[in-house]
Amino acid sequence: MPFRITTAAALLLALIQPAIAANNYPVVLVHGFLGFGPEQYKLTGFKYWGGFDDIAEHMRRHQGSHQILVASVGSISSSWDRSAELYYQIKGGCVDYGSVHTDRADHAAERRPPGKCWAADPAHNPDNYPIALYPAWDAGHPIHLLGHSQGGQTIRELIQLLEQGSPHGDEGGGELYKGGKIGWVVSATTLSAPHDGTSLRDAMTDFGPFIARMAAGIGAIANPAGPGGGLDLQLQQFGIVRHPNESDASYLERAMASPFWNQENFDSAQWEMGPDGAREFNAWVKTSPNVYYFSAANSATEQGAFCCNETDRSIAFFQLSKYQYARRDMAPLTKPYAGEWIVPWLGQRGLGSYTQSKPERVLVDARWFVNDGVVNTVSMRSPAGQPVRDYDGTAVKGSWNFLQNYRTFDHFDMIGWPKSGPRVYPIYDTIAAIIFGL
Repeated sequence: MPFRITTAAALLLALIQPAIAANNYPVVLVHGFLGFGPEQYKLTGFKYWGGFDDIAEHMRRHQGSHQILVASVGSISSSWDRSAELYYQIKGGCVDYGSVHTDRADHAAERRPPGKCWAADPAHNPDNYPIALYPAWDAGHPIHLLGHSQGGQTIRELIQLLEQGSPHGDEGGGELYKGGKIGWVVSATTLSAPHDGTSLRDAMTDFGPFIARMAAGIGAIANPAGPGGGLDLQLQQFGIVRHPNESDASYLERAMASPFWNQENFDSAQWEMGPDGAREFNAWVKTSPNVYYFSAANSATEQGAFCCNETDRSIAFFQLSKYQYARRDMAPLTKPYAGEWIVPWLGQRGLGSYTQSKPERVLVDARWFVNDGVVNTVSMRSPAGQPVRDYDGTAVKGSWNFLQNYRTFDHFDMIGWPKSGPRVYPIYDTIAAIIFGL
């Protein structure tokens, strides 16, 4: 089903809303899979939100002064773990992953690992913890959440836990898991989010080498003149801590070889980012009737053709019209996975042609072919089976308000990589205008 582009009238309304803004609540930006916080590449100044530009700073100054907070959570962790980290990072305190959640047969994890604490009161911080992003956070001081890629799943799970608590029951008294925190989040906006998973996880078969290549590629973009910038996957709960003077490659190899990354471990991103894991995730993470949800999709592939379709013919000279192929301007980092085949592994289907029809699993058919190099566009609109509508200038609470599909934008274009931040500023301006007008 084609996506409807947001009407000019709705966009105009969004752009004039700052003059009559109804709120100025803080906005928390939550990065996606293999993402990082503002301290990761401090030497080069490369940022998750904007690359060598700065989306967060732009949002702080555009149409007034706004509090834009940038979170840093586990790069390849499950959305549960990331949600726990996000909660304590915003509110303050030491991360508690929950007693039931960490006491599982499929993996060993520490409930309260050291090194993940934030101080709610700067005046009383004897351990010199980082300062929490917004300690005042509660129903009287709510926030907006904005997530890219897996950040979309993370903020959805955080809302579920805030309002409904843990599905396992008592988690040993952890504050996040008690539920009842209605009204703490006004809106949740997702960009390029794999709400129904990405077929790339299954198409790759062995997801580990893909992660290693992506992490190395991101490091090369962020720090082109030198070695890696001190990669930290934030996996202390699994006992995976970077050694002093250890290289990025060595650290990543240890992480990928650990039991944490086993296919049987369902407490990692690799499971819930696939269609089957996302279906399981969506079975309990629901759309809250108390929150405004917004989503935006994007795509950077074209239908196969004999010629002249703006695709990269150097990796896909012969094309079939039933499949999708990477555009020439797609990021080189993701281009090999977007088309009919994963390049250079001919015989291994890419996002643009991968299908799956086993009856016990999620059906992946031609609707999934259009993609942004990492996530299938059809998956970005909303979680399957949950309320969704096209945004028409009026937001509806308890439903996904779909903004539009940004064609020709790949997965990293949506966050301004590597040097195209200003190109995407209008996307964030529109979102800000909408959420500050609620």
